[in-house]
Order: sequence, then C-alpha cells, then structure tokens
Amino acid sequence: MSRNTPEVPESERQLDELKWEVAEELQLDDDIQEKGFANMTTREVGQIGGNMVKKMITFAEKEMAEQGSDIID
Repeated sequence: MSRNTPEVPESERQLDELKWEVAEELQLDDDIQEKGFANMTTREVGQIGGNMVKKMITFAEKEMAEQGSDIID
C-alpha cells in the first residue's frame, strides 16, 4: 500500500483541501500552481506537511475533549 493513501479513503478530498489551505497560509500556493508539488523543495513540502499535522492534532484534541471517554469505546 502506498504511504500516500489515506487510512480513511473518504477523507482524501478534505486532506487535499487542508493541504491547499496550509500552502496558502505559508504563501506557497502560487509556487505550487506554477511548479506543481513534484517540483517543490523538500523544505517547502515539509513545511506544508508539518503544518497539516499540527492542524490535524488540534482538530483531534478538540474532538477528544468534546467526546470525553466515549472516544475510547
């Protein structure tokens, strides 16, 4: 299985939207449109991925706080 395949296939569209949202926040969206993701530097792609992870962790923490002990069941 590819490392780039989401664990939940239904989330692929949301993950792509998040990637573009983060790229825009980092002001990399214009570069991506010009060069494409394949031609971005490792640093640029790492910045996008790192910020995506931060946002996903924040989202998960909020969900866990709202769900309480129900999330474990």
